[in-house]
Amino acid sequence: MGLLVWFDLLLFFLLFALFVYIMASVTITNLHKIYLIFHFSMMVWPFCQFAIQTTDKPQFQLFYVKLAFVDTALISAGWLVFTIFLIGHSSFLRRKIALLLFSPALLLPLGAIFNPNGLFVLPVNGGYYERSYGILFWINFIILISYIIASLYIMFRTVKSTKSLRIKNQIKHVLQGILVLFIFIILDIILNVILAQYLPIIPGLTSLGILISAVFFVIAIHRDKVFDIVTIAHQDIIDTLALGILVLNEDETVVEINQSLLPHISLQIGDHFEIEAYLPHVEIVSNTDSFLDTYRNHPGKKAEIELVYTTNERRHVIIQAAPIMVSGTRVGRIVTIQNISELRRLIDETKLQNEILQERNQSLILIQEELFQTNQKLEQMALTDSMTGCYNRHYLTQQLEHEVMMNIRYQIPFAIFLLDIDFFKLVNDNYGHLVGDEVICSTVDAIKETLRRTDILARYGGEEFMIYLPHTTPLQASFLAERVKSAVEKNKIMAENVAHSLSITISMGIVSIESFEMENLETPKTYLNELFESVDKALYQAKNEGRNRIVSIVR
Repeated sequence: MGLLVWFDLLLFFLLFALFVYIMASVTITNLHKIYLIFHFSMMVWPFCQFAIQTTDKPQFQLFYVKLAFVDTALISAGWLVFTIFLIGHSSFLRRKIALLLFSPALLLPLGAIFNPNGLFVLPVNGGYYERSYGILFWINFIILISYIIASLYIMFRTVKSTKSLRIKNQIKHVLQGILVLFIFIILDIILNVILAQYLPIIPGLTSLGILISAVFFVIAIHRDKVFDIVTIAHQDIIDTLALGILVLNEDETVVEINQSLLPHISLQIGDHFEIEAYLPHVEIVSNTDSFLDTYRNHPGKKAEIELVYTTNERRHVIIQAAPIMVSGTRVGRIVTIQNISELRRLIDETKLQNEILQERNQSLILIQEELFQTNQKLEQMALTDSMTGCYNRHYLTQQLEHEVMMNIRYQIPFAIFLLDIDFFKLVNDNYGHLVGDEVICSTVDAIKETLRRTDILARYGGEEFMIYLPHTTPLQASFLAERVKSAVEKNKIMAENVAHSLSITISMGIVSIESFEMENLETPKTYLNELFESVDKALYQAKNEGRNRIVSIVR
């Protein structure tokens, strides 16, 4: 056998070596599995081309020819599958679509296997080393080229549409590999099939194209990390972050920059980074000297500064620098640039809203205080007599309904006074109602000075007043009544427009309760009415007996 015979075998072994290298040097992922199956199918073609030349038996030659062209169907379909997985659209290969897309590649090899009436291939000179091709071969060739063109088109569109330089470089290498294979297949068809009767057979063209394309893939795998799933995942995550990320080596040279940072910073990989270039002409919120001192002189520590850019639009930015440590040694640093303008805007709006709310709360507190004071006044007005300031009859009745019943229930002695200013009508007639009002108020003041803190004084009506005395025996009640009567009698009233002081007397009726055996606890209002009638009778008795006296009833 001549040297040309061994050329395909050499290409086969080279492809096999690349296959083993890929298996041994990379972590196997789903994309690796697709590529390795595809790579294995590429190895079959040069092996079959070599095997055809090692045997003189036509049946074996035909077997290797059929195997080679079945393999081409797998290669063409594998290209498309690999391309779809490479650009990250594997979800596109749903069952129905995959079946429709790859059914030609599954059906056409049947034509090569069965070779009905030599419609695929016929021997020349009794063997298949030299052979002629029929209609099924050309159909198979058209399908093969269609798959390759589809792969080229998909990759070309991806290179045009993607903004990631890394992804562009990766796909460009694979695109070059497919293009090389496409060119060598076309050359093989033209030179060894179409022009076979005019030119000698040139072996190994397709095999060489397969090898060169495989070399492109291996370069892409190791130089551009096409299949490095962790690197791809990390880079994709970094590129999708809104946080600007800049990775520097120990010489402050840019080794990585994410997409979020590119619109705001004019740097490329390989440029030298100067932190000072981003500090002038801005408002410094944090301490600049402290930040720069930490950044320059203590690179192993984290540093942070907040800036406000005022060009075009106001932007709040936080720059953070953190060291990258490997085994305790700093090998670089990560600089992050975070736009917090929206956060600051929300904080300012929240602060403003809080201030507004505080002002409203203060207003509400003032209003509440005013309402409280007003309610206090209204309550006071509802409970007291406006002229004298003592309690009114309504309040006294409410209190007595509760107090008297408690006294009866627990047998606590108490007393009720009902007093009336003697000859008050003469005061009004002789001096006028204003003087009469002064007489009433002065009399109330004199009475209050004689009462205990627990006693309740109420205006019963007109010039009549009632006093409730809790915890008071009949003897105590008589003593207190005399003291009240004496205080009023001694009180000298100086009224306007009256040349001399006025003196008045009072008549008083007293009801003292010290026996509770016959008291009715079931009807408080009825019982109170009875008490009021009793004390009223005592008062009228005092008036009828000549006034300025006390009439006492003990029950």
